[in-house]
Amino acid sequence: MNLDRLRKRVRQYIDQQQYQSALFWADKIASLSHEDPQDIYWLAQCLYLTSQYHRASHALRSRKLDKLYGACQYLAARCHYAAKEFQQALDILDAEEPANKKLLDRSGKEDNGTPESAKDWDMSPASISSSICLLRGKIYDAMDNRPLATSSYKEALKLDVYCFEAFDLLTSHHMLTAQEEKDFLDSLPLSQQCTVEEEELLHFLFENKLKKYNKPSDLVVPEMVNGLQDNLDVVVSLAERHYYNCDFKMCYKLTSMVMVKDPFHANCLPVHIGTLVELGKSNELFYLSHKLVDLYPNNPVSWFAVGCYYLMVGHKNEHARRYLSKATTLERTYGPAWIAYGHSFAVESEHDQAMAAYFTAAQLMKGCHLPMLYIGLEYGLTNNSKLAERFFSQALSIAPEDPFVIHEVAVVAFQNGDWKTAERLFLDAMEKIKAIGNEVTVDKWEPLLNNLGHVCRKLKKYDQALEYHRQALVLIPQHASTYAAIGYVHSLMGDFESAIDYFHTALGLKRDDTFSVTMLGHCIEMYIGDTDAYIGLFYINLTLLPLLICYCAVILLVWST
Repeated sequence: MNLDRLRKRVRQYIDQQQYQSALFWADKIASLSHEDPQDIYWLAQCLYLTSQYHRASHALRSRKLDKLYGACQYLAARCHYAAKEFQQALDILDAEEPANKKLLDRSGKEDNGTPESAKDWDMSPASISSSICLLRGKIYDAMDNRPLATSSYKEALKLDVYCFEAFDLLTSHHMLTAQEEKDFLDSLPLSQQCTVEEEELLHFLFENKLKKYNKPSDLVVPEMVNGLQDNLDVVVSLAERHYYNCDFKMCYKLTSMVMVKDPFHANCLPVHIGTLVELGKSNELFYLSHKLVDLYPNNPVSWFAVGCYYLMVGHKNEHARRYLSKATTLERTYGPAWIAYGHSFAVESEHDQAMAAYFTAAQLMKGCHLPMLYIGLEYGLTNNSKLAERFFSQALSIAPEDPFVIHEVAVVAFQNGDWKTAERLFLDAMEKIKAIGNEVTVDKWEPLLNNLGHVCRKLKKYDQALEYHRQALVLIPQHASTYAAIGYVHSLMGDFESAIDYFHTALGLKRDDTFSVTMLGHCIEMYIGDTDAYIGLFYINLTLLPLLICYCAVILLVWST
């Protein structure tokens, strides 16, 4: 009987996703060939594809094929990994590591071909070893051993530079710092494994995915790979650059374009969800999150989207935590969910729990500045400026152009009384925002303008301080603290009448503002004192009576509450 025809039919059924038919014929071929190792391997492959993981592993290990062939060893370990038996999978991979190295050495020395035992049925030893390293990295990831996972992924990519999954896990999980990413890319043996054209292609694709903190305008597509500028992965990388450069509107345009062409693009979804949050598009996020949960309930990004929605709508932090916790349960290494989980505590001023979540994110996302930024913010809110400054400095070393980080470093300088440094950094952050252009969401920078006003006031630049506060008032008109800040500057300039007006407005917006109440009383007293100089000792200026009555009413109102 011609078994080759039946073997081709098994491959055909696998290609057509008819796994039960493939399994039926693979089982019969294995018997007819008297358990030829190659046929047992394909039988195990069919068992794996039908989710019969333990049967597949037993088919290989009972015949000790995992000790003879790298492909069988890899498949047996993958079966236990799929069954979430991580230690057993690791034991299988570690048992024959020297044999794998011998296969590699042998394949390197043979010029005219590799022995059948090393070829493993059309799979090169380097490819098998790369797959084993990749699987080992995934196992270490599942066991929360991030350093060993990182080194395994790097080894997988060095053995096979086309192994994009290893590269994607390194970059999307932010396992390396920017400098480590650059050094690793330079160390890859591209010239040894690729043609000249493919080397340029791989270098462009890898470099494009790495430089997420670069300016979006820096993207240049080499002529040799012209046409990739419209590739969705390249567009997502460009959108990610816009996101990390705080140009959320342009990022949204790009991610929306990708979502139209590919509604569930895996790399685009986290960036798109983050952009929807930044732009406050809660309705769109609600629709997307429910769609994701319906279609992909076992994907952490689905529950991440739901959690982000509940964070956006406010007063739903308990709901947000429930769904974000589900995302981290599905994938413990999903960094964005840990950051959002920290936010759910931060908005309630639960600093310790927020920092615990941010620290977890920092361990998982070594190359991302956001966890460091948020840890610094929490330390700043607990009046620990030294630790806040340390984490802000780490964030700044990763993202030196991020105006959010520069702004927070300036706040620490302000708290330390270094007004000149604070002013320089605030102005630097302002320049970074202006460089982004008109697409930036301006209301986010109201605190920056107010802080510039505060530091100018400290430096006795009162006119500039007033100008910055008024610009902040244009962005968010009904903000009591801005009116109070303007009133305070007017009081320092001796313009008590204007100061009284602004403090009145501040109290109208926030009646329990202690600072405004205190300053209003002080300004009224000073205003009366200034007026006495020209109204005479025994005359009462009746124009002050409404102010006095109003002030007394405010005091009584505050006491009554």
